[in-house]
Amino acid sequence: MPLTRQELESKLWQAADILRGQIDAADYKNYIFSILFLKRLSDRFNEEVESAIASGVPRDVALTDPTEHEFFVPESARWPALSAGGMNQGEKLNTASQEIEEANAPRLDGVIGNTNWNDESKLGSPANREGIIRSLLAHFSDLDLRDANVSGDTSGIGNVLGDAYEYLIYQFADDAGKKGGEFYTPRSVVQLIVELLKPQEAMRICDPTAGSGGMLIYAADYVNRHGGNSANLVLHGQEKNLGTLAIGKLNLLLHGLRSARLEPGDVITEPRLVDDSGRLLGYDRVIANPPFSLKNWGHEFAPTDSHHRFDRYGATPPRTRGDLAFLLHMLSVTNGEGMVGVVMPHGVLFRGGAEGKIRKGIIEADLFEAIIGLAPNLFFGASIPVAICVLNRNKPAERRDKVLFIDAAQEGYFRQGKAQNHLDEEHIRKIAEAYAAFEDMDRFAHVADMQEIESNDFNLNISRYVDTTEPIEVMSVEDALSELAEAEKKRDEAVAKMDGLLAELGYKR
Repeated sequence: MPLTRQELESKLWQAADILRGQIDAADYKNYIFSILFLKRLSDRFNEEVESAIASGVPRDVALTDPTEHEFFVPESARWPALSAGGMNQGEKLNTASQEIEEANAPRLDGVIGNTNWNDESKLGSPANREGIIRSLLAHFSDLDLRDANVSGDTSGIGNVLGDAYEYLIYQFADDAGKKGGEFYTPRSVVQLIVELLKPQEAMRICDPTAGSGGMLIYAADYVNRHGGNSANLVLHGQEKNLGTLAIGKLNLLLHGLRSARLEPGDVITEPRLVDDSGRLLGYDRVIANPPFSLKNWGHEFAPTDSHHRFDRYGATPPRTRGDLAFLLHMLSVTNGEGMVGVVMPHGVLFRGGAEGKIRKGIIEADLFEAIIGLAPNLFFGASIPVAICVLNRNKPAERRDKVLFIDAAQEGYFRQGKAQNHLDEEHIRKIAEAYAAFEDMDRFAHVADMQEIESNDFNLNISRYVDTTEPIEVMSVEDALSELAEAEKKRDEAVAKMDGLLAELGYKR
């Protein structure tokens, strides 16, 4: 029977149980993801060997010729060698990971080699490390990860292995608490942004702060679900944290997106997605959840930026808040037909100073298309409410010189949880439909023209445009007099009754 998503999810979560209590929860992902990928590569390699032999290729050629394989696995890095037991298991895994990366450079650069199986600070003493590694190897040994054993569309986005991997990323983010927010954006928020941007086949899509790659994966999934072919997308991203970058590369590979390109480095100080002349590449859709209000974002670098990303709209972002620095980069890599969808803290909507000048410049360039306020406590480690900002370099004529404001932070547009709030399918649908309609909706959405925004001194605070207060019913004079007369009558009856009781007791007023 094919391996189901539920079976694989259970298996992966049981692997986390092996580590629980022995290492920090934030480090689970590195070790489980690495060993999962080693098993997947080995099983797929063996499957390709069997297929090659069946088609007439000599066995020794099928085992040694890299051209017969999508990813070549050296003999010492194959699962039988890794799970054979013996001493120095950590060193064996480290060597195997390096050999696989070298045999498949540059496609697998940094994917599994960054996981150190001899890290005493993470895995403890040599005896403890050996015990953990043996337990994980034994746990995964009975798992068959060949394509033929994985149900679903293994050549595309909906494969069981990739979906289970995405599930485990979510679980790790939950278990890791605040640290989880560094590599995982709630899939409901990602889904909402993708629904707003509506990527299409043949588009170029970029996430400049890619994390675990979820936004690129959901963009590809959207294209597939709407009749397109994600193989015809250009998917690019950049990620500063090398551990998170490895997770992102693995995630994309396991979802079948083998041509996606993720680059390492700080996108502000070292943008790596450039052409042969060093110029920034352009994209049809730019989608991101950058770090909130990053203090050391690279302000000192801005004046010497050869791409002139930070001086186009009247000011440079403030030294201690990098939100708009990331937005300015995103606009710099958006082509003339392109759109941006980005998660931002509410402060960028109303703060003054340099941020106010930049906001005014972007508004006057007519780039903001929609500001959507979401509920607080949707993100791991960040309880503040956030806004999705949609910017468009090619607005439809009927939307020009206008901005849609949506307040989705109120009851009915999210589900409240004990530790975290949630966006469900119905909430995503309501918000997406309101964006598509682009019209006023009582206590939920408002379309503001430039004159109204200018009268608010270019402040984009949603509460200035969407009044969520319940209307107060104004009573007519006739009804008020009638109620007053009725109240006076009841008062007189109460006074008479009290006088009667007092008289019975011998008292008079």
